[in-house]
Amino acid sequence: MNTFKKIEELRTELLNHRLKNKKIGLVPTMGALHQGHISLIEKAKEESDVVAVSIFVNPTQFNNPEDLEKYPRNIERDLDLLSKAGCDIVFTPDVNEMYGSTHDLKINFGVLENSLEGKFRPGHFSGVGQIVSKLFNIFQPHNAFFGQKDLQQFFVIKKLIDQLSFPIDLHMVPTKREINGLAMSSRNERLSQEERLEAGLIYKALQESADAILNNTPINHVIEQTNELFKQNQRLTLEYFEVVETDNFTGISTVSDPRKTALCIAAEIGKVRLIDNLLLNY
Repeated sequence: MNTFKKIEELRTELLNHRLKNKKIGLVPTMGALHQGHISLIEKAKEESDVVAVSIFVNPTQFNNPEDLEKYPRNIERDLDLLSKAGCDIVFTPDVNEMYGSTHDLKINFGVLENSLEGKFRPGHFSGVGQIVSKLFNIFQPHNAFFGQKDLQQFFVIKKLIDQLSFPIDLHMVPTKREINGLAMSSRNERLSQEERLEAGLIYKALQESADAILNNTPINHVIEQTNELFKQNQRLTLEYFEVVETDNFTGISTVSDPRKTALCIAAEIGKVRLIDNLLLNY
């Protein structure tokens, strides 16, 4: 496994692989790796000749400075996990290497910018678009792999690829979960064991809501029931729960196409914000 901190050195390495007609698969991460990330690498190994991972805590996608400061970092552990997972290339730049003296570029994703995560985290998707565009330009991968847990982010990146004509095949990898259903996340490291157990309610709520919708319970009733469920819990605070179409991530009142319908949720426990989702045709 080769590790790089400088863009030009990384580009030289990648060019050597492209000249040998090797397919490059990219897994962008912010570190604090877990089995969810490893599942992305496993999928990348199936689809690519060379698996490359970036580790960079991107400041432009954090609208909360405290969240950025507390984001878990453990580069030594991450590198060990990547080596054992069979990763070929790791890119670990610092902020100056990625952005230089300024990073004021803004990208607007239209309706995706103002719904769900975009609404509750102003500027977040602009920052995501900025860093992913840079990584795509630096790596020029044939394949890119992202987890379903960040479903809205996946469709933001799909829009980025489609509208900027990146010649990249985008892959969505299913969410890896703890035993109690809690979606694996780097932020879970900030939870106590008791909070982790309690947070299993998030996935339970998604499953019960999806089953209710598939059994023809009106969506507005399902939303009311989910809000009531969280009101009865003393630890978890519900930020939003919506049923949306993945074309635009705006709320719907009836299901027109289950294949394009998702249940999306955000909740806070122990000052840690957690998100999850379930595609209706799960």
